[in-house]
Amino acid sequence: MKPGRDYIGVGVGAVVFNDAGQVFLAQRGEDSGNERGTWEFPGGRVEFGETLRDAVAREFLEEYGMVIEVGQLLGLDDHILPEEGQHWVAPTYLARHISGEPAILEAGKCVAIGWFDFDALPQPLSIITQLNVQAYQEKNPLRAT
Repeated sequence: MKPGRDYIGVGVGAVVFNDAGQVFLAQRGEDSGNERGTWEFPGGRVEFGETLRDAVAREFLEEYGMVIEVGQLLGLDDHILPEEGQHWVAPTYLARHISGEPAILEAGKCVAIGWFDFDALPQPLSIITQLNVQAYQEKNPLRAT
């Protein structure tokens, strides 16, 4: 049985800011479980017995070699992908880059990474990332474009 396909999965993500105020995004590759080719605020599956914050910190370290400080919850969304037969519950946190030069450590799952100004994000964005952008702009209206 697979989470997100055979039962609702939990996938946590983070909007990670650097000291320059830019956000980190990754482009999903051919080995990704869904939404291939889209850009996203990264994260991953929550493992049994793991807290949401621990899961997102682990995923950033495993996939990009980054240490992040996980802050407040930005939002909680349903990430339903009928065309891919998937349903995830997706909490997203705000976070800060602490250390580690970002690198792609899981080739195939990710094909590109980068730091971007919030008002100049690459396209296309994943569905959940679109919802994250909207939630962030609603909570930070001075940053809305």
